[in-house]
Amino acid sequence: MRRLLSSFAAAAIGLAVLAPGVSAQEKIKLRIMGMPLATGNIQKNKEQPFFETLAAKTGLPIEVDYKTLDATGIKEFEQLRVMRTGLFDIVGLRMGQVSRDEPILLGLDLVGLNSDYATAKKVVAAFSPAVDARLQQQFNVKLMGVWPFGPQIVFCKPAIKSLADLKGLKVRILDGVMAKFMEKVGATPVTMAFGEVSQGLSLGTIDCAVTGPSSANSAGWPESATHVYPLGLQVATQGYGISLAAWKKFTPEQQKVLQTAIEGLTDDIWSYSQQLWDDAMNCNAGKDPCTTGKKYKLTTVTPTEADKAIVQSAVREISFPAWQELCDKSVATCSANWKKAVGPMVGLN
Repeated sequence: MRRLLSSFAAAAIGLAVLAPGVSAQEKIKLRIMGMPLATGNIQKNKEQPFFETLAAKTGLPIEVDYKTLDATGIKEFEQLRVMRTGLFDIVGLRMGQVSRDEPILLGLDLVGLNSDYATAKKVVAAFSPAVDARLQQQFNVKLMGVWPFGPQIVFCKPAIKSLADLKGLKVRILDGVMAKFMEKVGATPVTMAFGEVSQGLSLGTIDCAVTGPSSANSAGWPESATHVYPLGLQVATQGYGISLAAWKKFTPEQQKVLQTAIEGLTDDIWSYSQQLWDDAMNCNAGKDPCTTGKKYKLTTVTPTEADKAIVQSAVREISFPAWQELCDKSVATCSANWKKAVGPMVGLN
């Protein structure tokens, strides 16, 4: 009898010792909302494979449920609200679209600010900490990484030769600050979900729309558009955010592993985005090499020097003043923090 009791006691002690370890290894379920399917190659070739193999690659005790934005039935502008409710744990944030809830996001990519990938990377590195702090405070969301679709250019159904030709036309824009820019050149800005743009161009609901060449190709815009004006207005920054509730389920060591993995994804997308941009420009114009998209016959219009100057001056004259007023209403120190971090790069101190 004593031996039997000793065996039970030993087993009980063993279970008590094992219990914390077993608990620590329980799978953490991550509900992930990615980019829309229509955004194309970055979503298909980089984002989705990354998240679907995240557990195997990192060794983290996670179970991933990945869905594209379109599959959720959630609108682009609702993403931060959804994260705050806990419906999703990690979200591929559509920065321009969700900026109506948090205008500080626009400070990463004001019209005329990011003229190329190298500049954009410096701006993102400088201002991301302020954005992260605000998202944590306001939405309980930690910013994990930021990447660009690349220079955002104008696709039109009517023939255009310069920005002046946008006067009187309805142009689908990315955010409120771009709307101010379009109004300045005489266009009528229109807010429209990305997945609805191709039909909008076809039906004449809009005349033009702004996006990157790869996304336009994947979404079939050149089936309706006839001209493309490759003057970069923004680089369309996107980001990955994780709810603080989900983040705190990981140990500090696991958090480092997850953060490193997400940073690896965003670094990969920065390089891939540039490759796609160059290739898609060829595809849209029906030229070779074209390896990542479908060939179309868009007319590519060479940007005028006058229009280049308009975009270069847009930060100082249009986009920063418009954003400053908007953001400072939300956070009193918003534009002051931006000037300190980013201002020296563009001569705004």
